[in-house]
Amino acid sequence: MRSHTVLEIVEILDLRHYAGAELRPLLESEADYWAREMLWDYHSAAEMILRYVDSKILPGYVALENGRIAGYSFFVYEGSKGVIGDLYADPNSQAETIRTQLLTHVIETLQQTPGIHRVEAQLLAHPTGAVALPFLNEGFRGFRRLFMELPIAELGGHKKTVGDDIEIRRWSEADFQNAAHLITQAYIGHIDSDINDQYRTVGGSLRFLNNIVRFPGCGTFDPQSSLVAVRRTTGTMVGLLLCSRVREDVGHVTQVCLLPEYRSRGIGEALMAGCSAELARRNFTLLTLTVTEANRKAVDLYKRLGFSTRRVFDAFVWEG
Repeated sequence: MRSHTVLEIVEILDLRHYAGAELRPLLESEADYWAREMLWDYHSAAEMILRYVDSKILPGYVALENGRIAGYSFFVYEGSKGVIGDLYADPNSQAETIRTQLLTHVIETLQQTPGIHRVEAQLLAHPTGAVALPFLNEGFRGFRRLFMELPIAELGGHKKTVGDDIEIRRWSEADFQNAAHLITQAYIGHIDSDINDQYRTVGGSLRFLNNIVRFPGCGTFDPQSSLVAVRRTTGTMVGLLLCSRVREDVGHVTQVCLLPEYRSRGIGEALMAGCSAELARRNFTLLTLTVTEANRKAVDLYKRLGFSTRRVFDAFVWEG
């Protein structure tokens, strides 16, 4: 981080004025940051963002510091909701000032967009509190979330019997609709449905699943280590674990949930053990996940399995 003895001028301009090639150096810097801090290979996500930038359909802002691109943020519209997708500032710039100015513009744009009644943001790349002020000043609620990690070899001994009526098998393309119904039922009254309102409806859960399975924002979906738990007698899906590859040797659990009546029966542990066994078979070394800090039962389970917290970050929600 360089010292600033002379006041440097920051301008905030529309992201759609720029081409992907102009932002590429900044996103390469961001990819280096994700590799170092989160152990993620961010290049696939960066390439997707650059393609959207070139298409001129991605709303957002670019920060210029004395004419040089030093930061960016983008957002997307989902019906009556806006989602802040990313925020990054060059560490060799006035990074704190740039992040604050970018967020201020993004939040103001979303809150003043006709028909937008909700704004969500989950900014894993920023430690808790680091970018909170612009959100809290505009009436957002904040939720602390944990980014946890576990060396895969340490999960091998945590196998559980789940009863003769439960079958655990690999995810298949035919599971989309049943998985959407499961997610919707699993998150009724759950704090995570306050953070992500897609969980509240089957249609929203289908969009969530499509984003996880079809797009590289949370890594490359890994069907071999993604599992479902099904009742043998009825065929009802009662549990789900989805996993993506975020680095050649790192898996990330993007979703794990159970129907309420099937919790505390060892199914969650069995899903985690099955996922880790498949990853270990292919020489993965690490498994990561995110969890809301207030979800104490889930946090306690992950700690029992040996997960440790790598970083704490914030989710923010505004409802107008």
